[in-house]
Amino acid sequence: MDLVSIIMPYYKKKKYIKIAINSVIRQTYKNFELIIIYDDGNKEDLTFLKKIVKRDKRIKLFINKKNLGAGRSRNKGIKLSKGIFIAFLDSDDLWKKNKLKKQIIFMKKNGIDASHTSYNIINSYNKEIGSRKAKDMNHKLLLKSCDIGLSTVILKKKIITNKIKFANIKTKEDYVLWLKITLNDKKIFAVQHNLTKWRKLDDSLSSSSLQKLYDGYLVYRKYMNFNILKSFICLMSLSFNYFLKEIKK
Repeated sequence: MDLVSIIMPYYKKKKYIKIAINSVIRQTYKNFELIIIYDDGNKEDLTFLKKIVKRDKRIKLFINKKNLGAGRSRNKGIKLSKGIFIAFLDSDDLWKKNKLKKQIIFMKKNGIDASHTSYNIINSYNKEIGSRKAKDMNHKLLLKSCDIGLSTVILKKKIITNKIKFANIKTKEDYVLWLKITLNDKKIFAVQHNLTKWRKLDDSLSSSSLQKLYDGYLVYRKYMNFNILKSFICLMSLSFNYFLKEIKK
């Protein structure tokens, strides 16, 4: 059974992290390490987290000397990881108990380097408010719409390089990674089962429309090296498709 390294940045999510960690511990796939990167300059939650870490020797806690942001914290977690497979789980999301097992079997059976799953959307009270259906994603499709939930993704560690990693931006840092992975006709394949619950919070960074627009432009202009016109066209397409998803959910 191959080792799976699960990367979880932590920043002011005390209300939700215990249920997120419990969803990892309860996995039917048992060979994992959970790497928590503490990225909060305020150390008040450390005592709380250290008590949780003591529950299971597979949980490892690393503390950033300064705030790095989610993207750079995940990059740090990947460097510290020992697994063949890398999975991502944000500290306010959670997994269904057979998530790792089903996804790893799917990837090994089909010789796949990267995959994502369908997922449910929940609110702060754990009530389901929507869902997203996973589909195979190539570079062309991703440029139009980022239809990949970060906490659903598993990939092989070998595909992460100095050029293929999370971006250093406040939001959409994962979008850059998916775009880089799918260059040269590669795909991120879909597991159709709903195996993840993604939490939508109104006060989260990802809910800031202006921040997302700015970071979306940076994705295309800075990280994909598109010209100004192409960057704006891609940004408008991304924003329009996001609006459609919000209506349909």
